Amino acid sequence: METPPSDTIATPENPLVLISSKVSAAIDGFFLQLPNILATAVFVVLVYFAAKYLGRLVTRVVARRDRPDLGTLMGSLTTGTIWIVGLLGASAILFPSVNPGSILAGLGVGSVAIGFAFKDILQNLLAGILLLIQRPYRRGDQVTVLDYEGTIEHIESRATSIKTYDGRRVVIPNAALYTAPVEVHTAFDIRRDQYDVGIGYADDPEEAARLFLDAIKVLDGVQSDPAPEVLPWSLDDSYVTLRVRWWTQSLRTDMVHVRPRVIIALHKTAKINAIDLPFPTSVMLLHDQTEDTDGDRARQREGWPTTGRDPKPRTQRRNF
Repeated sequence: METPPSDTIATPENPLVLISSKVSAAIDGFFLQLPNILATAVFVVLVYFAAKYLGRLVTRVVARRDRPDLGTLMGSLTTGTIWIVGLLGASAILFPSVNPGSILAGLGVGSVAIGFAFKDILQNLLAGILLLIQRPYRRGDQVTVLDYEGTIEHIESRATSIKTYDGRRVVIPNAALYTAPVEVHTAFDIRRDQYDVGIGYADDPEEAARLFLDAIKVLDGVQSDPAPEVLPWSLDDSYVTLRVRWWTQSLRTDMVHVRPRVIIALHKTAKINAIDLPFPTSVMLLHDQTEDTDGDRARQREGWPTTGRDPKPRTQRRNF
């Protein structure tokens, strides 16, 4: 048996042979895996187009039902689901020894840790899905929530964007929005506004109410159905309160423009018809404490309670 030449034996003194053998094995393995690599590449391309097409299809179908935000969210979830399934299939094609079931089992174990790590994100996502399905409000509604008032711009998977009336954007997490009271101002076409006006006690409340009602019911923006009304509401310290109530369009712009017209009409009507619009007054009584009973709690006219052990009246020295 012939001994191979010394230059072909993989020894520590000849590392080039070891390197060349490793490279040759890698090249052979690559060509052996080339069909699987090509099949995986084709599969990934198909998954890409399927995810893109189905995501857009779901978005369009749901958006046709007047739910654009829900359509966007469902389209994103559809795209993500297809990509997850596609990557599992691609790994099975590229590495035949890999079992997708084992991967899913590993993901199931790891999902517990992922759930704790992304608890807030998942909570906001679930709240966003529930809000988009239940639709307590929609894009374009004017709302008041958590001391913020404005118009809803977007309802996304994590948060809801509100544009305030002074031109700011407020991003509120869906979890906080789902549990907080939300006042939807534009839930109905019209809503009621009111204003209290005080008249003097010498004026006739019924006559003043009639004059005020005639003045506001012809104003632009005040709805005729339901009709406005003026009600004597309370007897306050300095005036009789008349509550003026009217209905207008629910948009914020209509509310803030109709109210000044009502106030101006009330003021003009009161001025023309000589209706007193009093303001609170205060009366201060100055007591010089020179009467004989001053300081005697049993006799003084202020009516202080007596106990039988009251202090003696104080005296003042007069200089003439």
